[in-house]
Amino acid sequence: MHDVLVIGDGPAGSQVAYRLAGQGYDVVVLGKKEKPGRQVCCTGIISQACASSFAINESAVLGRVRSARIFSPSGKLISLWRQENQACIVNRSAFDVSMASRAQSKGAQYMPDSPARDITVKDDRVVVEVAHDGGGLKLEARAAVIASGFGTRLVEGLGRIGDFVIGAQAEVETSGIDEVEVYLGQEVAPGFFAWLVPTSPPMALVGLLSRRSPEFYLRKLISSLQAQGKIASDGGSPSYRGIPLEPLARTYGKRLLVVGDAAGQVKPTTGGGIYYGLVCADIAARNLGRALEKDNLSAKSLANYEREWKRKLGRELRICYWGRKLYEHLNDRQIDRIFDIIKTNGIDDALLKADDLSFDWHGKAILRLVGQKVLTRALAAMKIPFKIGTQFS
Repeated sequence: MHDVLVIGDGPAGSQVAYRLAGQGYDVVVLGKKEKPGRQVCCTGIISQACASSFAINESAVLGRVRSARIFSPSGKLISLWRQENQACIVNRSAFDVSMASRAQSKGAQYMPDSPARDITVKDDRVVVEVAHDGGGLKLEARAAVIASGFGTRLVEGLGRIGDFVIGAQAEVETSGIDEVEVYLGQEVAPGFFAWLVPTSPPMALVGLLSRRSPEFYLRKLISSLQAQGKIASDGGSPSYRGIPLEPLARTYGKRLLVVGDAAGQVKPTTGGGIYYGLVCADIAARNLGRALEKDNLSAKSLANYEREWKRKLGRELRICYWGRKLYEHLNDRQIDRIFDIIKTNGIDDALLKADDLSFDWHGKAILRLVGQKVLTRALAAMKIPFKIGTQFS
């Protein structure tokens, strides 16, 4: 019997495996694909701080970002620029492979092409049914970590994620685009945003988030960018994935933890989940390691994992989800009006000069933005439900 079965070989799963295997535990990682690393609907943008904190392998880094151009529905532009690099663009396949290799270097065993079908928690072990080599087998361990992404049925019994969005993305060839571009508006990505991210010249990723008809809006976006001369190809086959906007109701159980997208540990503002997933993976490994050492894998013993990650991320997730819902109430005219207010009053420059604002932590920026009196008055005139409650204090 193994110590831990990690279900999912993405960044969060591999980080848990790396930490636990490094503590000397017998860890097996179950992956769906033939090998770790696969094309996913992800821009692969992580902060420079994330790359440093988690010692991301440089071989997976395609480039670095210090600027972005944000376009309003009518084409108004806000340029964001800092002198220092703010983010890295990683090749997601290479990134996943490097994370898996690091875990394997500590002794973690990987079983690719072995998706978990079901999990049963018993008094003294967990039993995971796995599809493997055209058949099935059962693996046993003292505990399991579910890190298999949003929408997995393996978390049934721990509640549900109540709100999510669909991401759609394709690789295209660009024409002279060397900055990240973000596009807003109901005609582009209703309630959300779209992006064009240069990767390895002349290639780029174009994508968007949408609650409905993501393929329609992606094709429409690609056609528009072609007409503007920003891209030179209509893209390959798009990839799609569900992205949680709220956490799972409960992320722990007897002999069980849930980490990453499966747990809803994702930025509600952008849908980015790599950094929060890695942060929570470390918290999960630390708590599970202690529980394994004490041989106490009860739900009560593992509950501290959820308490700890919520102390770290809970307030941030609440603020950002509130900001997300506020933005969804805006129509194109109102977004343009807010652009005018931000530029006219120098709010964008003030936020960029604030040293305590971060690529990974958007809550402070949201609170400062809506705390601007001129913007507060405008939102009130628009009759937007923007009042901030005591839950953010």
